[in-house]
Amino acid sequence: MTSQQHNAQSANSFEQRIARLEAIEAIKQLKYRYFFHCDQKQPEAVRACFADGPVRIEYGRVGNFDSADEMVAIFAKLACAEHIVEMHHAQNPQIELLSDTSARAIWGIFYYLIDTQQQITTQLGGFYEDEYRCDAGEWKITATRFNVKSTQILALSDDRVQAVFAGAQAPAELDDPNKQAG
Repeated sequence: MTSQQHNAQSANSFEQRIARLEAIEAIKQLKYRYFFHCDQKQPEAVRACFADGPVRIEYGRVGNFDSADEMVAIFAKLACAEHIVEMHHAQNPQIELLSDTSARAIWGIFYYLIDTQQQITTQLGGFYEDEYRCDAGEWKITATRFNVKSTQILALSDDRVQAVFAGAQAPAELDDPNKQAG
């Protein structure tokens, strides 16, 4: 191999590594935007994080959806009321680029909800399993699944805090997302 060939190969490898790092960072920024827009109660911006057309969304008791529009309609109903205060904290992303235009990732999540109407707090720990596609240079979510690993539900009153549930996943009657829509 001539030095000219070696330099060309090194430059190509460097460009590929930079492109890989840029793709991973773009996917991180997409997921962070998604969580931020959820917490800020911005359905249109949440929708913009997903690819157009069919997507696969599996959010447990919140529901399973074949389109981002279906999920965003439920999000607006359940999470956008003033008495619902949410905070999503993403951590430990494991992002795998499958090609120049597809990727998948696992994200740790710490989710905290305060329902000021029912005086209940819910903390969930778990992880997201996501798939992404890059169209026209922009990464979008094409599939996502939330897996609950821990739940803590507390009832609040003026004089005390009472544990309602602590464990892996609360029974449906204790953790029904439709109750928060009220």
